[in-house]
Amino acid sequence: MRDLLTGAVREAVRDAVLDAAAVLLPVDCAGCGRPDRALCPACRVQCTADPVLRRLADGTPVVSALRYEGVVRRAILAFKEEGRTDAARPLARSICVAIEEAAAGALSAEDAGATGGGTAAGLAMPARLELCTVPATRAGRRRRGYRPVDLLVRTAGFRPVTVLTVVAGMVQQKALGREERDSNLRDAMRVRHPPGAAPLLGRRFIVVDDILTTGATLGEAARALHAAGGEVVACATLAFTPRLFGRAASIPGFRA
Repeated sequence: MRDLLTGAVREAVRDAVLDAAAVLLPVDCAGCGRPDRALCPACRVQCTADPVLRRLADGTPVVSALRYEGVVRRAILAFKEEGRTDAARPLARSICVAIEEAAAGALSAEDAGATGGGTAAGLAMPARLELCTVPATRAGRRRRGYRPVDLLVRTAGFRPVTVLTVVAGMVQQKALGREERDSNLRDAMRVRHPPGAAPLLGRRFIVVDDILTTGATLGEAARALHAAGGEVVACATLAFTPRLFGRAASIPGFRA
């Protein structure tokens, strides 16, 4: 009970500070554009995680926190393309849920028994699981000045590993169709290690990205990790595009 009260007090203090800051340094809500905070209370509700499960073509489970539409879409675009890094904290809460659900679902009964089950308090990853973020292109890094996925994951309280890099020649995915995405991403990533014997042998990863569209980006990241000897146990994304990636399964079904 004391922990709950402490959390409530902390939230009240934080809200008071944000209210004062909004008066001194006014900002528009990234979700609806009204003068308020990074995300106004109504848009924060719209960006609350409601995780669902999908699978890549090879069967790898993907947990996504939000539907990429409406307020969620506007908030993510503002964060990624308009420099609204102030929206990272509310969005990070949702990607945190997706990561934790992916980790919990990926653990086998044997793994769960060995690690105490699920994810530990304090946003610790289960033993022997690492978070690998999908790498940004050089052009994207130069344009933004930050890596959106890495910023979200770190803001959520996790420490991702820098394992993958993008091979020169890859173009932006957002204007491409399904087949073009697959072609653009084919062999577009590699591990940040010299070629040779499997440098990731024995390491197990959850691959994290911002938006799941066709699954091509996550599939290529998984291929590169597998080629280096790593194992991809699951993927997690902040949001998914319902129109392109079909219907979701329930998270309880994922855990079963």
